[in-house]
Amino acid sequence: MISRELWPHFSEGNAVTLLENGAEFFPALASAIDHARHEVFLETYIFRDDRIGQMIAEALVRAAERGVIVSLLVDGFGSRDFVADHMNRLVEKGVRMLVYRREVGRLLLRRHRLRRLHRKLAAIDGKIAFVGGINIVDDHNTALPGHPRHDYAVRVEGPLLQPIHDTTRRLWELVAWASFRQRLRLRNVATPRTGNAGTIRAAFVIRDNLRHRRDIETAYLQAIDQAEHEVVIANAYFLPGRRVRKALTAAADRGVSVIILLQGRVEYALQHYATKALYPALIRHGVRIFEYHRSFLHAKVAVVDGHWATVGSSNFDPFSLLLAREGNVIVRDTGFAGQLRERVTIAMTDGAIELDPRHWRRKAWLTRALHWIAYGLVRIAVGLSGYGGDRQADGR
Repeated sequence: MISRELWPHFSEGNAVTLLENGAEFFPALASAIDHARHEVFLETYIFRDDRIGQMIAEALVRAAERGVIVSLLVDGFGSRDFVADHMNRLVEKGVRMLVYRREVGRLLLRRHRLRRLHRKLAAIDGKIAFVGGINIVDDHNTALPGHPRHDYAVRVEGPLLQPIHDTTRRLWELVAWASFRQRLRLRNVATPRTGNAGTIRAAFVIRDNLRHRRDIETAYLQAIDQAEHEVVIANAYFLPGRRVRKALTAAADRGVSVIILLQGRVEYALQHYATKALYPALIRHGVRIFEYHRSFLHAKVAVVDGHWATVGSSNFDPFSLLLAREGNVIVRDTGFAGQLRERVTIAMTDGAIELDPRHWRRKAWLTRALHWIAYGLVRIAVGLSGYGGDRQADGR
């Protein structure tokens, strides 16, 4: 096991502010862009031309018009409609824009199709950064009027700005080079302010397809393996491999309270029913599972023992843990962890239902078989993406 003192690297003196849902996140992001004086980096999986997308796009344009270097990187699949219909308009107004893996076809299981830019990051003037799971899309735009998607992000100041800033610049340069867009290469504009801004100890971890392929999963495993009292996970898409499942059940077996809040509404049917294949084994070991029905759950957060917490873009499924570019902030602070734990508790109390172990033990064999068929189809999709032979793909 990796020592908690050696990895990941935690920096002292940060200010990390929890933001819940778009109601708190989008005004904070727009305000930071409007106050930018030198540079704005924004990475997102989905950028949609709706009320929120237009608000953020207008803030980016205003910044570009006053001389700020604005760099927007979007995913070619998640933002394909925005790229097709609105990219040129932003570029004409001075926004520098690149597309990560631009879509050139719609073949669902084409190799590399699932290797996406899934993280949501913003770095502004080297003073402020945002990390989380919230896309640039109106979170009220669901089939449930009045109930936004439930999600979290954080606003960061302090020494943690350095790795976030470096990560956004590095990927921008990589995509510019791969796209032969030399005129969009960067020059040094802002140096991150890494002086103390608060009292929080935090780290920034990413998942990519090179040196950091397993960093986020390893961070989770490290925290779960060391848990003594409680593990609370809220995750939209939950389909972990064997190592993570064994870590969760082992924690429950040694008396740790393991609570998992999952998506209760069907958003993507195949993943939804594949996840249910894992319920019986987890419940049999005493893991408590809640399904969120108030709205669509989009969170990717966890709290362990009241002092370790993470907020980011990484789901607990093979697409996030094996294929996509992701980014999470990990915090070691009882105050922040307690606040996040309280928010998740409120979400469970107000909008979730705990699964009855007796109900799941009585599930018809045909229903269970269908769940496992869905699980198998998801694994096939991962294999076709190029990771079928990766030992990590099934958690071994």
